[in-house]
Amino acid sequence: MTTRVKTKGGALLLFLCFIIALSACSSSLAGSARVRYVIDGDTIVLSNGKKVRYLGINAPEIPHKDSPRGEPLGMAAKEFNKDLVEGKVVHLEYGRVKRDRFGRLLAFVFLRDGRMVNELLVRKGLAFVCLFDKHLKYRQRLLSAQREAITRGVGIWGLPVERPERYYIGNKKTLRFHRPWCAYGRKTAPRNRIIFRDRKRAFLKGYCRCKKCLP
Repeated sequence: MTTRVKTKGGALLLFLCFIIALSACSSSLAGSARVRYVIDGDTIVLSNGKKVRYLGINAPEIPHKDSPRGEPLGMAAKEFNKDLVEGKVVHLEYGRVKRDRFGRLLAFVFLRDGRMVNELLVRKGLAFVCLFDKHLKYRQRLLSAQREAITRGVGIWGLPVERPERYYIGNKKTLRFHRPWCAYGRKTAPRNRIIFRDRKRAFLKGYCRCKKCLP
């Protein structure tokens, strides 16, 4: 009888330890912080000095050494982002991959009123949806915002297409699409290849443009 009680007690203790560990793990996937300053349309620096890259989106580039002119609406995206978050406390929600290859935190960023900054930039036409995971949380929410922006023709969707191609090569595995002459697109395995007749169809399907050929 005593042995049975001890066994039950041990099992209960293990279960409680598991719950505590799970709670600790969950709490590490979210948190709040103050934004020190905004770098561009999709990157911020927190008061502790850590850089945060907005998860699931890409804003147009601002002028920098590798691109002195930047991209259209790059500065508009930065200013909009700045108005939303600079100097304010935001809530961060991380994905399954917490950092990118540059060491930046990857997060969905929420304002105190519950609005998601990533989504607001997309809905305003100041960022593209850029997924690396088909199962990314809020994927459908971001795609819905992008489809709305495309339909309304706001922001980047109201600009003329630069150097349009007859078709574009999409990669089902990477969720990226390329110009037909792009080396990355041309080496896409046949089983992963999908052809888009125009850019809009690729964006509506949730594909992100290649950072090399910039379709």
